Order: sequence, then structure tokens, then C-alpha cells
Amino acid sequence: MLDTAYETITVKPLTRHIGALIGGIDLTRPLTQQQVADVRRALLAHQVVFFRDQPLTLDQHLALGRRFGTLHVHPNSPGPEGYPEILPIHSNAATRRIAGDRWHSDVSCDEAPPMGSILHLHTLPPHGGDTLFSSAYAVYESLSPGLRRYLEGLTATHDGEPTYRQRNRLRGIDDTGKTFPKASHPVVRTHPESGRKGIFVNSNFTTHIDDVPAAESEGILRLLFERFASPEFQVRFKWESHSVAFWDNRAVQHLAVWDYYPDVRSGYRVTINGDKPYR
Repeated sequence: MLDTAYETITVKPLTRHIGALIGGIDLTRPLTQQQVADVRRALLAHQVVFFRDQPLTLDQHLALGRRFGTLHVHPNSPGPEGYPEILPIHSNAATRRIAGDRWHSDVSCDEAPPMGSILHLHTLPPHGGDTLFSSAYAVYESLSPGLRRYLEGLTATHDGEPTYRQRNRLRGIDDTGKTFPKASHPVVRTHPESGRKGIFVNSNFTTHIDDVPAAESEGILRLLFERFASPEFQVRFKWESHSVAFWDNRAVQHLAVWDYYPDVRSGYRVTINGDKPYR
């Protein structure tokens, strides 16, 4: 059933907790102020929104991202020449590890992690290559009131070094002397626009809960990571050529399914700067 409360787009919710398919809009053309407002409102309501048949050029992709904020430059993966804010997403028969193969919120190791990400894929494998998204709100709301209160008093460390150095080694990249972002964030984050609370730890970047014994940290993180992996909190997106996904990193985690080796899956992502998380 379509949500008809939007002026310039159609919005079809995909699950109870997360995800919507957006229609009636051409992302290759400059968006009006009302279109931007409608897409932003749909994003806040559904946490990740999807579009079909949007053959974006790199310049159009950049222009689209800038309608929602300033653009982030990835700390480990430079963009194509002349496009530092573009992150290539590409895997083929030579790939030894894909980006996004563990549950994560993009670059959560930054002091001010990204607000959102917009991914456009132009080349897809014949089968597979889906992306899963899981709701941080739904995970938080699934916990008991006592556990919620306990978690709201905690912070956790997010460190880019283990992930990025391993990825660089697999790619044969010498990153000697390079430093990567590291930051401490609340375990329960309050969304700055919706006001809703969500869990903000992930298996890709979160190394430990701060100021608790190691065994307690490990147990808390294992429980929370398992909740994000629960299907009832997720939406699974099946890509088609020139599909676009726009997700709110403050409210979701995602995982790219690598079930298509050695086929090619390729596209580009722009990432929108965000703010420092708070309780």
C-alpha cells in the first residue's frame, strides 16, 4: 500500500520496521526544494529508501548528494581522479574481500560519523549481490527496559584501523605510516532529527565497550550484534541495474551479501557528512 502523504513522490513501505520504495522522481535531474523535503521525510520515516531506473553520472550523483548536505571523503579509499567524494564499489574475480561484508554503519569510527549514504549500482551479477539493512531503532526497542537504561549510560570505542589495515593487506596496499579514525560514541544514540533512540555499535568498527571488564564488553556486544542480524528487524534489497539506495547511517546498519563470486558488481557511493552522536 502506498503512503499518499507526500507531494512529489510515491512511497511504498516494504516492512513494518524499515525500508520503502520511492517512485515518481527522476534523480538524474536537479531536485526541487519540495522533492528534497519529501525524500528527506521518507528517509526519516523509513530509515532506508530505494529507487529504480536512475542512471546517474558521477556529476549527477554528486549533485544529488549535495542536496542533502556536504559530502564526506573516505579515510581509506580515494575516489576516481577529480572526484574525491566518490567511493567506488567494485568487486570481481580478483576481489579477496568486499567492502561492507560485515554489519556496520559507514565510517562510524569518525568523530562525526556520516549522516547518510547514497549508493548507485550500474553493473550487477546474474544472481545475488543483495544488501541487507537492519533498524537500530527496532533493535533498541526490542530490549527490556532495564537493559535499555543500562546501555544508555555506556559508550563504546569505534576504531577504523583493524578493518582498513586488513582490507589494505588483502589488496596489496602499503599503508605504513597512515593513521585511521578512532572515536568513542554512546551505545544508545538519539537521532538528531527524529528524536528516536537506536543502538549505535557495529561488528565492523566497534572494538569494545568503554570502562567495563573485557568479558562484560564482549557479552554486551555479542548480544547487540546478534540482534542486528535478526531477520525481523531487516529489509533485503534486490538490486537491478541503476537502482539507488539512500540510507540513514544514524538509524541503520547494513551488510552486502557476497554470494556472487567471481561475477562483477559495480557502482559508486557518495556519503553525506553528519554530526557527533549524543545520548
